[in-house]
Amino acid sequence: MKILGVGSGAREHAIAKKLSESRYNPKIYWIGENRNPGILRICERSGGEFIQGSTTDPEFVGSTAKRLGVDFVFVGPEEPNFHGVPDRLETLKIPCIGANRSVALIEMSKAEMRRLQWEYDVPGKLLFQTFRSAEEAYTTLQRYSETLTWLQNVALKPARQAGGKGVKVVEDRQIYLHDEKQRFKSKHVGWLEGYMRGYGDIEDKILVEENVWGPEYTLQCFTDGKTVLGMPMVQDNKNAHEFDIGTETGGMGSISGPDMCLPFLTMSEYDESLRIVEKMVSAIQDKTGKRYHGVVAGQMMLTEIEGPTIIEMYSRLGDPEALNVLHTLKNDLVDVCLAIIDEKLSSINLEFEKKAVVVKAVAPKGYPDNRRLATGHPVEVDEAKIVEGGCELFWASCDLKEDGRIISAGSRLVEILASGETLPEASARIEKVISAVRLADGWGLFHRSDIGSEELLKRRAELAERVRRLYLYRLEKGTVGKRVDWLPGVGKVDPVKMLREGLRR
Repeated sequence: MKILGVGSGAREHAIAKKLSESRYNPKIYWIGENRNPGILRICERSGGEFIQGSTTDPEFVGSTAKRLGVDFVFVGPEEPNFHGVPDRLETLKIPCIGANRSVALIEMSKAEMRRLQWEYDVPGKLLFQTFRSAEEAYTTLQRYSETLTWLQNVALKPARQAGGKGVKVVEDRQIYLHDEKQRFKSKHVGWLEGYMRGYGDIEDKILVEENVWGPEYTLQCFTDGKTVLGMPMVQDNKNAHEFDIGTETGGMGSISGPDMCLPFLTMSEYDESLRIVEKMVSAIQDKTGKRYHGVVAGQMMLTEIEGPTIIEMYSRLGDPEALNVLHTLKNDLVDVCLAIIDEKLSSINLEFEKKAVVVKAVAPKGYPDNRRLATGHPVEVDEAKIVEGGCELFWASCDLKEDGRIISAGSRLVEILASGETLPEASARIEKVISAVRLADGWGLFHRSDIGSEELLKRRAELAERVRRLYLYRLEKGTVGKRVDWLPGVGKVDPVKMLREGLRR
């Protein structure tokens, strides 16, 4: 058997590792922008090959897959889905574990995802408006934010998936700071418009959503378009520094286990989250007429307004969340892939080991705001020390040069995984080996030591309990998902009804 993978980060290293452990003993081939040392070794050991090239070029990926005569392709990141790589493979009759461009729209366009959610009445909704220019956005915010409460406290986002970048939450609660907050909103929507000029594949540029609070988590699932099978919940920690301080990143580390639920969430919340993901898959297939083959995930939050609530959808495994679930997956991943291809996923009984898993990313200083500063540094890793410490190393944003040097490529450098009976135990194990990663030129590195710690888990549990009390009270009173606002000269209004009737453009 021959398998071709696409992508060159830690997520793809984890996928390649899991595929290589299959009872089918496959030859692993891989296409990556950078030569990932971990994936490269897996390819060589299996008798396959690592091919350096564009992961978003459908013709290149398709011709490579055809030349190699692979049995199927596994797409790791989201951008190949957005650029139609799975679509091209379909025309070549090469099976692909990857969302075609039509169904991947639930991730690519955050605006279209919200519209789809409201059109099909999928639970876990947020009020939103979309805009095609900064002027249009700011005019609306100025006009309504003093009368519509939800427009005062908002999340400002790029309307397209942009690797977790550009999201700003503005809470405009203090009257004496109102003018300053309005100026910040104006400045940021202008920045978003400029940032979105780099993406010409959707018309919407800016997304404004009501701000909600609560613990975030990711529910990743396999789907063949008919069946959706859920994996363990994972919580990614996106802020750059300890205790959720600093700029949002692509993810500084993640926790899962020891069961299907996170320690601060319940099985009923898991079941409701899975139901939401299933409804989103059904909705996008109905809307597009296309079958969804691959991975789908809800990046979610437990909120006081809706309970389990969609923040974003993924059309692929998360990074670092993929590492958690693949580490504990008991099934042969190739068997799962073949079941997706044959649309027989209902025959698979997904099983996971009962382990607490912690992943921590190590990144060069400069990431995420100034990746130029984080690029070009020589990397040295004592892999033996990491293994002896009971941990696993996954290479991420780095490039193995022909002369054997490994150079940083501007993002998270490596991700280190440990498992154990408890999350704090796994977290502590990583801390003992973190010094095994360094940059030879002395440039600084950083990571989050608090991920999986007792103190951070306690904070998560306290937050979840506060939200849960409010959500369950709303559930008891029949007010889940309902909002009330006030307009001068009009009186009490229902912003949900206004949204349905097209107040948004």
